Amino acid sequence: MKIKLSVFAMLATIGSGPSQAATLSDAEATFLDQLVTASAVLEQRCIGYEVDGAGGVRLGARLLGSPNAAMAMIDAFSAAIKAHDGESYDPGKFRPEVFEAASKTIKRVLADLIKDPKGACADYGDASVDRGLLRRY
Repeated sequence: MKIKLSVFAMLATIGSGPSQAATLSDAEATFLDQLVTASAVLEQRCIGYEVDGAGGVRLGARLLGSPNAAMAMIDAFSAAIKAHDGESYDPGKFRPEVFEAASKTIKRVLADLIKDPKGACADYGDASVDRGLLRRY
């Protein structure tokens, strides 16, 4: 009986982890918002923009303190996309708080892109170019 109770307590603790998602730091939230916005521009096929991977890592490194921290956020965002799409992802890279924040940002940006495709593409695309996440072609 003692063993069953201990196992149950351990499982309850593990199971409660995802519901207590950590919060993003201000720098993480800023970088994620910018990353999601640039992704939405590409997803909506706004003409004249393409990804600038090195620029994105540089921006993330400036905001988060290192290229490794930037790559970790990019990986967490990638895992969130895969989780949303029902694809397999590395659970070690998945962060519920990234999933939640990215979901809110993508809904807001896509609504703007749908409401005013030309204007929003220019606004969000140019802002992403200025930050270094996208480049013009």
